[in-house]
Amino acid sequence: MKSPFADEYWKAAVKEIETLEKMGVWEVVDHPEGANVIDFTWAFRIKCFPDGLIKKFKARFCVRGDQQVHGIDFFETYAPVVQWTTVRLMLILEVLLKLKSKQGDISAAFVHADVEEGENIYVEMPRGFRKPGKVLKLKKTLYGLRLSPRAFWLYLTEKMNLCGMEQSTLDPCLFIGEKVICICYVDDLIFWAMDEADIDALADQLIAAGVSLEQESDAAGFLGFRMEIDPKTGLMEMKQTGLIDRVIETLGLDIGTTSGKFTPAEAKPLVKDADGEPALGEFSYRSVVGMLLYLAGHTRPDIAYAVNCCARYMFCPKRSHELALKRIGRYLKATRDRGLVLNPSKLLKVDCYPDADFAGLYGHENSSDPSCVKSRTGFVITVANCPVLWQSKLQTETALSTMEAVHEDNAGALVLAETLPPQFTPRCKHCAIKTIWFREQIVKRKIKLVKIDTVEKLGDLFTKGLTRVTFEYLRRKQLGW
Repeated sequence: MKSPFADEYWKAAVKEIETLEKMGVWEVVDHPEGANVIDFTWAFRIKCFPDGLIKKFKARFCVRGDQQVHGIDFFETYAPVVQWTTVRLMLILEVLLKLKSKQGDISAAFVHADVEEGENIYVEMPRGFRKPGKVLKLKKTLYGLRLSPRAFWLYLTEKMNLCGMEQSTLDPCLFIGEKVICICYVDDLIFWAMDEADIDALADQLIAAGVSLEQESDAAGFLGFRMEIDPKTGLMEMKQTGLIDRVIETLGLDIGTTSGKFTPAEAKPLVKDADGEPALGEFSYRSVVGMLLYLAGHTRPDIAYAVNCCARYMFCPKRSHELALKRIGRYLKATRDRGLVLNPSKLLKVDCYPDADFAGLYGHENSSDPSCVKSRTGFVITVANCPVLWQSKLQTETALSTMEAVHEDNAGALVLAETLPPQFTPRCKHCAIKTIWFREQIVKRKIKLVKIDTVEKLGDLFTKGLTRVTFEYLRRKQLGW
């Protein structure tokens, strides 16, 4: 190592090897003839105090999973993580029911799980610890292995069931007990209960079962998200200020006094602009779109439409698309300290507000381009008047009429869904099958369709650029500010 901290990193590496040996992660065996012996790598990092002073040096022994062969070194790899719809729903219940919450972190998570029977994994011995003709045969999973995430998830599920936590059929990372509810995102956990003592009791059970669980404070900093609770009102606001700052910095908007924007998108559609000015490449277009998609999908539904429009042109952006991204950045700069406010109503009901923009790009792009006649779908699903799921996307099929494009929200859709007997005509037979399916779901799931005023259509926020007045009204209805 050429680092000025080489000695400190070496000491950390020795400590890591000693810890893994104590945990029985491997056994030293003779080099098996014809076996795939995979290599390893080291991950070093410095852990600092908030003031920047060095706290300690860490070393992690990782296996080169890219050298594993499917069907020989591993089989199944899928491991779920909790859906953010579930996270938002639980946070709504926390505010509504005044639940107590605590975070948990499982240290050296992947080392807990055993290698499945029949899977023989051999790893080269690390430099400085090698013995001639010997290799490591893993007994437990390590970071870097293709099967590690799945093995750990199965391990954690088993321990949760052992402690009386039943796995949800709707989200495999949601566990429900008699007094405690828990969600898992790999090795990060959040617990909820009416009494904090019940959370502590479950944590003690998990520790007794062999899980290296470290309890932290409430859910305020889960996965880098800020969950701020107003002490006066008890309302919670989900924020991603750190990610917004990264977007602003990447776009170069952190220098000088760049003016903000009141809306993230212009009222007119963002078109392909095939003959427009080439992109200047001042920033990584794909990187910014990726960060914005993550932001829009978690705490900022107000930018979902604008981001989805920009994402369409990731492979060949023009200058106009760069400027559209910068507009989103300027809007975020003006609203940096805001997020999704959870202010649930006392009535715990589920509402869906859909909308569609029929062939919205037609007349703005080349009419011979098939993509210009695609319609855009947008919707938001709320629980107790708080958004839990939303989306803005182009429809995969080309709609042939406004009724078909806006099948969910206009008067024609209400007639098709509720009129008995069905009033099909030759003009709408092309969507007859979908409509019959739609009717069946309404009856089975006891869905009530209600016609609402145009100004109350929350789905408009996800299908088109809006004026400032309309945009701010719909944002206030959904985000609470």
